[in-house]
Amino acid sequence: MIFALVGNQNCGKTTLFNALTGSNRHVGNFPGVTMDTKTGAIRGSKGNFVVDLPGIYSIRPYSNDEIISRDFIINEKPDGIINIVDATNIERNLYLTLQLLELQIPTVIALNMMDEIRGNGGTIDIAGMSKLLGVPVIPISAAKKEGISELIKSAIDTAEKKRLPAVTDFCLPGPVHRCIHSISHVIEDHAQRIGISRRYAATKLIEGDDKEFIDRLDLSQNEHELIEHSIIEMENERGLDRNAALADMRYAFVEDVCRLTVVKNRVSKESLRSDKIDKLLTNKYAALPVFFSIMVLIFWLTFGVIGNFLSELLSRDIDLLAAAVDKGLTAYGINPAVHSLVIDGLFAGVGSVISFLPLIVVLFFFLSVLEDTGYMARVAFVMDKLLRRLGLSGRSFVPMIIGFGCSVPAIMATRTLSSERDRKMTVLLMPFMSCSAKIPIYAVFSAAFFPGRAALVMAILYISGIAAGILVAALLNKTAFRGKPIPFVMELPNYRVPSLRTTILLMWEKARDFLRKAFTVILLATIIIWFLGAFDSQLNFTGESSQSLLASIGRLMAPIFRPLGFDDWRIATSLVVGFTAKEAVISTLGVLIGSSASALDTALPALFSSLSAVSFLVFTLLYTPCVAAVAAMKRELGSWLQTVAAVVGQCLIAWIFAFAFYRVGGLIF
Repeated sequence: MIFALVGNQNCGKTTLFNALTGSNRHVGNFPGVTMDTKTGAIRGSKGNFVVDLPGIYSIRPYSNDEIISRDFIINEKPDGIINIVDATNIERNLYLTLQLLELQIPTVIALNMMDEIRGNGGTIDIAGMSKLLGVPVIPISAAKKEGISELIKSAIDTAEKKRLPAVTDFCLPGPVHRCIHSISHVIEDHAQRIGISRRYAATKLIEGDDKEFIDRLDLSQNEHELIEHSIIEMENERGLDRNAALADMRYAFVEDVCRLTVVKNRVSKESLRSDKIDKLLTNKYAALPVFFSIMVLIFWLTFGVIGNFLSELLSRDIDLLAAAVDKGLTAYGINPAVHSLVIDGLFAGVGSVISFLPLIVVLFFFLSVLEDTGYMARVAFVMDKLLRRLGLSGRSFVPMIIGFGCSVPAIMATRTLSSERDRKMTVLLMPFMSCSAKIPIYAVFSAAFFPGRAALVMAILYISGIAAGILVAALLNKTAFRGKPIPFVMELPNYRVPSLRTTILLMWEKARDFLRKAFTVILLATIIIWFLGAFDSQLNFTGESSQSLLASIGRLMAPIFRPLGFDDWRIATSLVVGFTAKEAVISTLGVLIGSSASALDTALPALFSSLSAVSFLVFTLLYTPCVAAVAAMKRELGSWLQTVAAVVGQCLIAWIFAFAFYRVGGLIF
């Protein structure tokens, strides 16, 4: 059987998914982490699966995540629904529950965060709530894995016996009640034909905003007129428009349920603690300085202290291994071409990239802590005012934060934006957020040209990328994307102590992705670059890369970069290869220069001056993302023309910024 896991944003849904399936899915403490569906097998229950749907507040087609959830439930027809409800915000969460119950699908409610309710002296009458809602209610704590086995047992039993919600009528006799029932009778045959509850179909017709669903009912003109007459009659009697009347009916029922079953003795200590912290972190004047100070501290710890120390240790070990392998291959008398492939290709290429793994892991340790505490949600709230001036809302900041890790999931995260305008505009800005794949480039060049100031250089580069994105956003807002952003509403979760398990899982996930890329894409690119750099046009092995096939190709590209201060064919080649993966820029330079991971920074001054090195950093900061990110852009924009225009435009922007810096810098220095 298949169960749909449905709930509000930030209610612990992904945490519950991990507890049900044993999955290592990343858990974040701000809305919008789950951008798509994910299926996992329920542990200890062979043949049963759960699908984690995006967090939603209603089943109405206002945003992509709501459409994804609605389409899965209606079209895929799961055997059951596990509706996770945040017990600390139960009134808001139960609004979605009532909409789910109207679907008449076997449903179980997982009442999450019951440990917090008990800790604050509150109680919930579980049996009473179950009777009022007409479905099983199971108290759980997803984070502590309390009540999970009971939830699984109840969900499977409910689905196997096809036990439908016993309560579907949430309103007292009156105008709304009469309207829903009269429409239900009109459309009964149509709803049965498409396999949908007539109650759910009736409320959708009253709301009137789901044209796709209404078209599926295939109603006659006479039936449409009868339905509209009933709705207008209800509005006149109730004194509210149709949507307000339905919302009022649902909230009145929720209030009755909570009044009869929920006792909250005092404001939770988590809320009190969060309010005190927010007086500083969301303060009108202090919020942004505090945020930038935290980010600078993270960069200093990552690139100047902890991460840099670990990276140097790993680099030293890779060099020792390379020297030992070099000595062994020489003693064995292996073919010179194979010797060159292993030492000048694999160790100089892949090895130079792997040495930066500690930097990425340490950076994401700190970012995970910020996210898991709930601080990132505050940053999105604080950034809303600035982003609104650029034509975006604060919700766009969430994908941008993800973009510091990888552009691909960040671009996919824009699906949580309700407005098509906001979504496409955010997609186009995403590549300006400096992804973790560029860290090896920044680290090598900082060590070569700015020793002892790597953390400062990193901070400047990241902030410069954001600033460039802001300028482009302002330009797009005045040209291709005129209009106003949608209103920004985001629930600010309580601050919570970061989960060590979640943090370690995220670090492992990033390390695994980095190593997978190193031993697939970068390894393949390294071998190709080594081959092109080791053989001439007659495929003769040559020890001089300047006479190779690669040199001929690179020299054709070099003039494009001459105005930027670097025209060596090796540099041009590394930038072209960087289109496959940004880490490949460093691995390519390592192969072409013939330098080990630890010695690459000492070899670069032969190719760059300090000024041209900064120009190179500016270009790599801003030029087109990797091919995987471009494919994600095409998927979200839905147009190859727009995607190609975005890629070309970004390369042009990178060239202009690098050119301007090099020329202005040359006049000053």
